[in-house]
Amino acid sequence: MKGLCQLSGVSRSAFYRRRKHPLSRREQENLRLVEVMKEIHVGEKKNYGSPNMRQELLSLGYFCGHNRVARLMRENEIISRVTVRFRSLTKAGKRSPVADNLLNQCFEVAEPNRVWASDITYIPTSEGFLYLAVVLDLYSRRVVGWGMSGRLGAELVKDALRQALGKREVRKGLMHHSDRDGLYSSSTYQSLLSDNAMVCSVSRKGNCYDNACVESFFGSLKNEMAAFERFASIEEAALRIYEWIEIYYNRVRRHSTLGYVSPVEYERKNAYANKCVLKIR
Repeated sequence: MKGLCQLSGVSRSAFYRRRKHPLSRREQENLRLVEVMKEIHVGEKKNYGSPNMRQELLSLGYFCGHNRVARLMRENEIISRVTVRFRSLTKAGKRSPVADNLLNQCFEVAEPNRVWASDITYIPTSEGFLYLAVVLDLYSRRVVGWGMSGRLGAELVKDALRQALGKREVRKGLMHHSDRDGLYSSSTYQSLLSDNAMVCSVSRKGNCYDNACVESFFGSLKNEMAAFERFASIEEAALRIYEWIEIYYNRVRRHSTLGYVSPVEYERKNAYANKCVLKIR
């Protein structure tokens, strides 16, 4: 018995104590929950905190309260990765904005394709920066368009918008919100908005909260994936970001604002009510 205990890493006193007092049903359930949580933790790239972890357990049929999940995660060192702060890329120009702040931080949108929000960020690689422009539908927080390039230019933001226009049913009056970056206020980009009967809205100078949804998306991208990888090339970074957006963020990642479902799942659940304006892809 001594050799068996040594092999298992358990003292003999602990073995006999447990033999005399076997695990209760609650303790057995907790052990099973911890095993499942560790599997989820690894599968989700160690990104889940206790709220998302609980929702994932519920979806698998494990009914447990938030406090219980948080305690078991804490006791078993199942901890989400530490976030990292990134500097903003957007710089406001000296010219007057091309439009007012029509959105005014009203991020709750009742229908798809009513309000889109755009912004630009960068990802460091060994070859230099990869620039990423995205278009989010604020209804579902889904990335409906994106553009990536090793060069920061007008085509980057236009590629993102063109992709969104090609994927979605756009009606006259769709609001497009962005920061005051010169790429969004350029005549060519504004013409693209006008040609598609879109209404332009621009954040106030120096106020990152006016475009908080896209800022939050970039924070998730960087703190859940990009900050923990070293990209050897721009091409490698572009491939990983594409996979993260299209395979993980849009279709798998649970979003607290959406009731802990993914953007695609949120759209599918509400597709009947919005069938006239939504393409399911």
